[in-house]
Amino acid sequence: MNALLVKDEALRIEALNQYEVLNTASDPVLDDITRLAAQICNTPVAAISLIGSDRIWLRSRTGIDSTELALASIPCETTILGDTVYEIQDARHHPDYTPDGILVEGRSYHFYAGAPLTTPGGVSIGALLVLDLAPRRLTLPQSNALNVLSRQVITRLELNGRIRQMDRAARSRQRVESALTVERNFVSAVLDTVGALVAVFDTAGRIVRFNRACEVASGYEFASLVGRYPWDKLIPLHEVPEAISTFERLRAGAFPATFENQWLNRDGSLRRIAWSATALRDAHGQVGFIIATGIDVTTQRAAESTLRQSEARYRQIVEGSLGMVFTHDLNGVLLSINTHGAEAIGRTVDAMLGHSLIDFIPQDHRAAMSAYLAEISATGEAQGLLHLSHTDSDVRVIAYRNKLISVPGHAPYVLGFGVDISEQVRAEGRLRALTRQSDSILESVGDGIFGIDLEGKLTIVNPAAAQMLGYKQDEMLGRVMHTLIHHTHADGTPYSSEESPIRKSLINVDTVRVSDEIFWRKDGTCFPVEYVARPQIESHIAESGVKAVGAVVAFTDTTERRALDRMKDEFISTVSHELLTPLTSLRGALGLLSGSALSNRPEKTSQMLSIAISNTDRLVGLVNDILDLERINGGKTALHATMCSVEDLLRRAAALQQARTPRPNTRIFFAASNASVWADPDRILQTLNNLISNAIKFSSPGSEIHLTARNLDENEVLIEVRDQGRGIPLDKLEHIFDRFHQIDASDSRAKGGTGLGLAICRSIITQHGGRIWATSTPGQGTIFHFTLRTKPTNNLR
Repeated sequence: MNALLVKDEALRIEALNQYEVLNTASDPVLDDITRLAAQICNTPVAAISLIGSDRIWLRSRTGIDSTELALASIPCETTILGDTVYEIQDARHHPDYTPDGILVEGRSYHFYAGAPLTTPGGVSIGALLVLDLAPRRLTLPQSNALNVLSRQVITRLELNGRIRQMDRAARSRQRVESALTVERNFVSAVLDTVGALVAVFDTAGRIVRFNRACEVASGYEFASLVGRYPWDKLIPLHEVPEAISTFERLRAGAFPATFENQWLNRDGSLRRIAWSATALRDAHGQVGFIIATGIDVTTQRAAESTLRQSEARYRQIVEGSLGMVFTHDLNGVLLSINTHGAEAIGRTVDAMLGHSLIDFIPQDHRAAMSAYLAEISATGEAQGLLHLSHTDSDVRVIAYRNKLISVPGHAPYVLGFGVDISEQVRAEGRLRALTRQSDSILESVGDGIFGIDLEGKLTIVNPAAAQMLGYKQDEMLGRVMHTLIHHTHADGTPYSSEESPIRKSLINVDTVRVSDEIFWRKDGTCFPVEYVARPQIESHIAESGVKAVGAVVAFTDTTERRALDRMKDEFISTVSHELLTPLTSLRGALGLLSGSALSNRPEKTSQMLSIAISNTDRLVGLVNDILDLERINGGKTALHATMCSVEDLLRRAAALQQARTPRPNTRIFFAASNASVWADPDRILQTLNNLISNAIKFSSPGSEIHLTARNLDENEVLIEVRDQGRGIPLDKLEHIFDRFHQIDASDSRAKGGTGLGLAICRSIITQHGGRIWATSTPGQGTIFHFTLRTKPTNNLR
């Protein structure tokens, strides 16, 4: 096959004319080839297509009935650009046929394959094609067979052409012999067969010849008009003077000439005829006859009038539009724009026409222009936001939807329609800012907050609420909150939604406050809450009322607060006991002294004074514990740190406790292995005394308390106080350092104490930068551990 195929349309039309295959009877051989192609390729449709100037002719076909199709309706025009089989495996994804595929006779074909029909001269005139309803591809043998069959089609056309040439040669002699007869009848035949009106007039203006088209346009037969003037019957009365004047100019030699006039049909209707006239001159160059050819343009002129009216209405619609209506070429140069569109950015139509859109776009938005032009050129449409500069320095945002318009014979252009949404964009920006602010508030607030709709389904929840309830936020959205967290009372009885105060706030459109309920977590545990439910209200002016559209619930986990309340109650009870006991003893001793009952018994007087002093010291110690804790936690107590011998601190603490212990049988042992710490010795002694006092308090007579210290590393020393008491339950170890905490509330009465000693110890050790904790085995004793630094903080590495 010639590699330099000629694709020129003129050569293709010439080749088709030479083959004389258009509008001819079917050829059984070509039909056989078509059916064979369908059979080989296993397709329901096959056809031989020939591409004309204005349509695609289906010379032979199977599976369809159409004999012609519109150009571009099937991919034959693309097929002839190549020299082998052209396939479209799934036309639904092809840019020319998406999304429905190739539509033929109302059916959507997804697969296409075609082999070009190329003449021996290299001109591609059409294609042998197959269509299938399902996406697929040809096998190599099928593709090769389709190429072979396409060549057979050309071979058949060539053979038919040669047969016709032989027939013409045989008939040529007959044509020559009848040439004279044809010549005699030629003029009449031409005049009667052409579609145009043809009339011949003599120099006087009388009708000499009148063809069939003239008879149809006028309603008169030629015989009734021959030898008469056209204005006798054909020209309306009011146009006769102009018709005579026109003929006089023609007779004077004003050729060639074009003009229009109206003919009065025999039935009374008017036909508008556009004429072109010239002269038939004799041998001397004189005008012998005037021949005029005309076209009935009645329908065309009516259509033009309708078009002008339509254009006027369209222009009125465009100009009256409250949007921006404009056109531009493929480079973005404005071709037209309506007045409202120009005024929307403070300009006139004349000031914008001929300028590129980019001239009116702010500098920081111009980069998007090239992408927009590329998109609309590639896809044929585009939509989005266009930012245009107003003459008042403002930027207007135009929401547009544009489409590429292609008209044969004209350059393509883009038709655009836009709406100014600047205020909407600004409002949305403010709304987004408010939304971000609201989201930030919801995320930062410590209380749980959630919103529900009228069905009780969650619409919004903040992180604090989700965390307290043990869910992720997206796990909760859209679920009924009552079923999720509010389904059961604390005693395990069901909690119906009708009883829920949250539901009642929606029904009554009123705010409710609840302080004694529980919410349930995802893991099945519950916690006490207090909450406020406030309905979201939507006003209805027409109904003169309000309506709840949902509710917002803000809740707080009151577990810690209730625990603090219990601790305060226990503390008040403990402190009351601790105050009342020494005060009672003090009051009794002072009463005896003041009553002179012991004036003769000096030893009893001394004993009463000792009791009074001891109980006074006990009261002072209680007050000092409370004040110490507040001063240390408030940062009001400064440390006076120095290098201390841990062994010395342990010795002093042991000696002090042995001197005042109420249990003389309790023995205290210590071992420090020459450890030294950087600490305030008074505060560390206070810590040791508190820990040893606790150990003695909860140990049996005859038990032992061991004080030990050792270096963990060069920067830290570990000090331990070990007793042989009853021990501490494991679930209490995390809370024993809390304020006012007693392992058992009865301990405060049986053993004394305020529950502040260990809290003071933790504060002192934390202030030193150390750690304190306890380990215990119930029934075997408890070990209190704390660490201290061996160097000032700025010496640590």
